[in-house]
Amino acid sequence: MSQGVRTRPGNSGQPLSEAYDTALLDLDGVVYAGGSAIVHAVDSLTRARAVGMHLAYVTNNALRTPDAVAEHLTELGIPAGAGDVVTSAQAVARLISEQVPAGARVLVIGGEGLRVALRERGLVPVESADDDPAAVVQGYGGPELTWGRFAEASYAVARGVPWFASNADLTIPSGRGIAPGNGAAVEVVRIATGAEPQVAGKPLPPMHRETILRTGAKRPLVVGDRLDTDIEGAFNGSVDSLLVLTGVTDGAQLLAAPPQHRPTYVDADLRGLLTGQPEVTEEGDGFRCGGWTARSGTERLELDGTGKAADGLRALCAAAWTVAGKGSCELDGGKALARLGL
Repeated sequence: MSQGVRTRPGNSGQPLSEAYDTALLDLDGVVYAGGSAIVHAVDSLTRARAVGMHLAYVTNNALRTPDAVAEHLTELGIPAGAGDVVTSAQAVARLISEQVPAGARVLVIGGEGLRVALRERGLVPVESADDDPAAVVQGYGGPELTWGRFAEASYAVARGVPWFASNADLTIPSGRGIAPGNGAAVEVVRIATGAEPQVAGKPLPPMHRETILRTGAKRPLVVGDRLDTDIEGAFNGSVDSLLVLTGVTDGAQLLAAPPQHRPTYVDADLRGLLTGQPEVTEEGDGFRCGGWTARSGTERLELDGTGKAADGLRALCAAAWTVAGKGSCELDGGKALARLGL
């Protein structure tokens, strides 16, 4: 994927499951939410695997171990092993191991996923700022993480101990809605200390490097629900991406996306892996995709047609992204999105 300005979604004559060798799939909001599989996810991934696509699960959530994630996926009907899972805990553990001595102690503010990843790199997890840590690492610890853990991190960071974060996602999807993510917890320590952590997770290069090292992907497709992590991470790694609208991103946010947040492809859910992606073409003063035509006026986006809602959204994106000098956030696209049920 070019890192230039994307003015319309890309197209593929082949199903994406055949055009790419590996799907780098986000989990929360893409495969499952609140522990339950998202509609169409199990069947879509089963069919993608059947035609030869390698499935790798890449998550910024550092709470669970790869073994636990793989077990959960298998229970949902998506057979997976620990080697199919890449976490931000693994990425941050590698980053720390490159900057501290072998066998160094690391203060852990988070869950078991961080501890396992640190041990894999020959580092020793500890629980207190008084344990003489060489680094502090902070990752999502779930709703049970106590306030005292943030204080422990703050004591060490204020003393000058290097501070690392698995990821900086401010929110995380759950079965009940959107909850605070690790980025919100990182802000607590940042406010208390004035320090800045080194962050490993999506969309930053350490996570992309970890993913490629562990999967060996030659032609990967990033699949995610977040513009500022999944899609920006694909942009930073110069690889293609598929945005699915089953998580935190809605149609209005997609239309307003700056260049680094614009996916190559967009679809309603993981069934988008199993189909080609129709071309968005210029037509008159607008754009056509499938049975839909869209154009941008001076103050609104206009949409006309019928057919697959994702095709209409692609046409709307082209109309919004080509508005000279301003993003679609300047335009009233609500009525157009309503026609698509978004």
